[in-house]
Amino acid sequence: MHNSHYGWRSDAIERRAIIARFFESHDMATQRGAPDLSQIPLPRGIVPLAIAGALVVWLLYSALFTVPAESVGVIQRFGHYHSEVEPGLHIKWPFGIDRVTLVPVKRQLKEEFGFSTPGATFGDQASAPNQWVLETTMVTGDLNTALVEWIIQFRIEVPFDFLFNVRDPGDTLRDVSESVMREVIGDRTVDEVLTIGRQDIESTAQVKLQDVVNKYEMGLRIDQIQLKNVNPPEPVQESFDRVNEAQQERERMINDARGEYNKAVPRARGEADQGIQAAEGYAIQRVNKAEGDVQRFNALLAEYLKAPEVTKRRLYLETLNEVLPRVDAKVIVDESASSVLPLLQLDTAKSRVEQ
Repeated sequence: MHNSHYGWRSDAIERRAIIARFFESHDMATQRGAPDLSQIPLPRGIVPLAIAGALVVWLLYSALFTVPAESVGVIQRFGHYHSEVEPGLHIKWPFGIDRVTLVPVKRQLKEEFGFSTPGATFGDQASAPNQWVLETTMVTGDLNTALVEWIIQFRIEVPFDFLFNVRDPGDTLRDVSESVMREVIGDRTVDEVLTIGRQDIESTAQVKLQDVVNKYEMGLRIDQIQLKNVNPPEPVQESFDRVNEAQQERERMINDARGEYNKAVPRARGEADQGIQAAEGYAIQRVNKAEGDVQRFNALLAEYLKAPEVTKRRLYLETLNEVLPRVDAKVIVDESASSVLPLLQLDTAKSRVEQ
């Protein structure tokens, strides 16, 4: 321990000796006539020239500005609105006399409620995460609760109105949008909010928000309002999922039944139409046949009235011509015969009939 203490003291003494030798050599060099930088005089006028150069640089820096292609520059002179300039390189009064605010009039901006996406290009695009639950929790018309996330997309149409008619236009637009959305959600049931009423909510909220923006003369055009995640509160999420699954199952069964109905009913209608057409065809056939028989009978009657004996004999012969070919055994009896038994071979006729 003592050895280390003495070693530290020897190092300190050595450093002090080196410093002392440096200053001694500097004094000797000064005595020999070596120049001292602190004693070298500066040229006359160099300090004012340096100050003038710094002023020129600052003048150019504060007087020149560039407006991007998607924006316009709003110039305020002594705090008051002066003019608007198009994209490109421009000059303004320096030293804070003119102040330029860039307004992105050709870019679609958006504000998000209940969530945030990275890479925001608008200062008030999203609120702080600790505000998301408060701004998304809404009461529906049937006194239920829903968590509604949405975005609004808009453009700046009148830069003067956007900058000067409303203080903090981004925050004002957020407050107005939240108020409008709560009003629209409050006019609908929780089932409409969660399922079938999303498109109607978006369109209604867009119209109402545009009306309020026009009333406040904010210089904005609302392009779209889009609902994102719409869910029931977390304590009832599981029950809602079961109800939703049951509704989907019911819809599936209804669709299956409608499919079977669309198959069976057209088939039955086709069969019915086929039967009706067959019946109508049979009816037409029967009517036509009956009408033909009537016409034939009327023609025969007319001929019979003209020549009864001839017509009667002709009908008799035509009838025999139709009947006799169908008879197997034919017996012709003379009117003068006293009996038919000697002429009729009953056994032979019977055997022929049996055959």
